[in-house]
Formats: sequence, C-alpha cells, structure tokens
Amino acid sequence: MGLPAKKRTPRSRDDRRSHHALKPTTGKKCEKCDTPVLPHHACAKCGTYKGKQVIDVEKRLKRSVRSKKTA
Repeated sequence: MGLPAKKRTPRSRDDRRSHHALKPTTGKKCEKCDTPVLPHHACAKCGTYKGKQVIDVEKRLKRSVRSKKTA
C-alpha cells in the first residue's frame, strides 16, 4: 500500500484544485419568445429549436396535468 513520501503544502493542494471552480453557463434567447435557453437545447416554453417546432408543448402540458390528477 503506497503512502505519501512528503506532505503536500497548502499551495500545492490549492494549485491542484484550481480547475475545480464552476464556470458560468452561457445562454442565449429563444428566437420566437425571447426566453433564456441553453445552447443546443429546445425552448421549454414554446418548443422551438433553430426556428423549427420540435416539441408539442400543449400536448406535453396536458400529459403533465393528467399525471398530477392521478397522483
């Protein structure tokens, strides 16, 4: 079983952890409804991606309401 030969200094420890910081998420606005959207994701509000309708939001909303009634 290996053991550390020397104690790591706080500076060495912090240098190793320098890449662990969270990076801010970049966002853009939906072309249709101007809500913030993550890049390469469909808009959750209107269901469009690159100007095309890809998600039927009304159908999805009805499904979620129906599942809440049964629960």
